[in-house]
This record gives sequence, C-alpha cells and structure tokens, in this order.
Amino acid sequence: MTETVKSYRELQVWQKGIELVKMVYGLTQQFPKSETYGLASQMQRAAVSIHSNIAEGQGRLHTKEFRQFLHIAIGSAAELDTQMVVAVDLGYIHPSNAQPIFDLILEIRRMTYGLINKLPY
Repeated sequence: MTETVKSYRELQVWQKGIELVKMVYGLTQQFPKSETYGLASQMQRAAVSIHSNIAEGQGRLHTKEFRQFLHIAIGSAAELDTQMVVAVDLGYIHPSNAQPIFDLILEIRRMTYGLINKLPY
C-alpha cells in the first residue's frame, strides 16, 4: 500500500480530512465570541490534527510509525466527535447542521481503520 502512494495528498482519507477542517471552521465561526479560545479552538485543533497525523505518519520511513500516527488520527476524530456533541448540547450547533460533520467523522474513522488494516506488518 505505502509503496504505491507517493504523497499523503493522494490518500482519500487525507482529502476527506481537509474537507472536514473546512466544515468545522465554518461552523465554529458561528459560535459565541466567548468560545473563540474555548470549545471552538479545541474543535479546530482536533479537526486539523486528523489529517496532520495522517500526513506525518505517511511521511515516516516505517510502516509501524505510519500505523501509530493513523491511530492518533482516529483518536483526534473521536475527540472532535465528542466536542461536536458538547456544541450541540450547548445549543451552539443545530443538530441538522452537525449531522454532516458527524457523518464525515465516521467516514474518516472507517477509512483510517481500513488503511491500517491494509498496511503490511
């Protein structure tokens, strides 16, 4: 798998991560100003962390390291999912606006697990 991919930018899961970041940034711009350095910032960092860890892992020399960074990306996706639940519960996001992000987080997590399973040991 890693031999055929020349760049992390070719990975669909990385591309989906970029899409997710754009969605999260757009959504958090609507948060109250009091959340600029709170929940909004945490959500933005978690979203950026997903594709950043995929990129960093793919850039490593060893498959074991790539696998480790993919697991970190999955953790960041879970973190963002939890933060989304909090934002909905606080009324910062309407559930219908949150659902596409929840769906994309789930898709990214599934794709990342799939990539992990395709990597040689």
